[in-house]
Amino acid sequence: MPTKFDSIRPFDDADLCVVLPKLFNNKEFIESIVAFKFSAWPRFMRPALGLFTRHYIIKQINKVTTHRDFQRLVEPYMERMINTTTESFTVSGLDRLDLSQTCLFMSNHRDIALDPAFVNWALHINGQDTVRIAVGDNLLKKEWVADLIRLNKCFIVKRSATDRREKLSAAKLLSEYIEFSLNTEKQHIWIAQREGRAKDGNDITNPAIVSMLALNKTKDVEFSQYIRSLRIVPVTISYEFDPCDINKAKELQKVEREGSYDKPDNEDVRSIVNGITGQKGRVHIHFGEVLASEFSNAKEVAAHIDQQILQGYDSFSTGQVAADMLSNDDKDLGSDVAESDHYTLAAIHYLQARLVNLSKEEQNKLLSMYACAHIRKIN
Repeated sequence: MPTKFDSIRPFDDADLCVVLPKLFNNKEFIESIVAFKFSAWPRFMRPALGLFTRHYIIKQINKVTTHRDFQRLVEPYMERMINTTTESFTVSGLDRLDLSQTCLFMSNHRDIALDPAFVNWALHINGQDTVRIAVGDNLLKKEWVADLIRLNKCFIVKRSATDRREKLSAAKLLSEYIEFSLNTEKQHIWIAQREGRAKDGNDITNPAIVSMLALNKTKDVEFSQYIRSLRIVPVTISYEFDPCDINKAKELQKVEREGSYDKPDNEDVRSIVNGITGQKGRVHIHFGEVLASEFSNAKEVAAHIDQQILQGYDSFSTGQVAADMLSNDDKDLGSDVAESDHYTLAAIHYLQARLVNLSKEEQNKLLSMYACAHIRKIN
């Protein structure tokens, strides 16, 4: 039955029989999988690999009748990604939350796809249900990408609206859908603390996100009461290494130098692939406490979320080393570090390798990205 949320909601079980066949019959979808999975193979083999891939996908998808089936299909790939691209994956704070009640997990935003994926994995390995994920419509320019994302419990944040009334209408619908998901359908939600990744490493909550969440509040409900009813949980995601750090540094420097940056059409997809396949070192997810204080406005809520996210951040050795490199012009720190200090040496070698082909200005952007949270925590 059609509902007011059909334009933004994730696909449900009833949609699978239509969406899945459309997806595996999409030539571009199959070609993208082949290009990603068999990137080292000769290009002349790709048509044959495409036929094989499509046959394999059809065989797998024929087993899928529910969203849980689809997630079981994805699960071994997620586990393999963690095993091959991270040194460790650790979680803290989750045991202090009452997850019998649904939560709105609001996290810092460093990676397009992996931030919610790692939050999901942390919940999954602790026996909890996965989240519904807020995704900007800038990622949905291709129909097959939109289908794939909505299959994975993602709902759409409409950012492309230009008319003021249209923007407000979209924000109100989103606010209502989030509250409906949490309190009626009893589904956890993940949303980033800001639009777009914190490419400079400065994890700051946009109060406009909080204001959007409160748009569904009725006049007879106090602002603070409504915020508490959403059970907002600040979440900190810490990566020892960022596979997209060089591209972020170059973009930041270009914006500073030229005042703007024109993003290529395929850049978000390329960033997603780089994030998934690149080495991340240690990854830590920290779940903070449910917001239970009295708040007068969105800025106060945002400041409280910022404080919890910063407290939960683990800058690993890369934060300290990057800060030291910023104050050391020749960037040569290895001679002062004991061989037994494995993580510090690894951070030095990693960062030095990332700086090789960057300009002085780009080097400083990359190091600042890693050092930012470390410096904020000690000041």
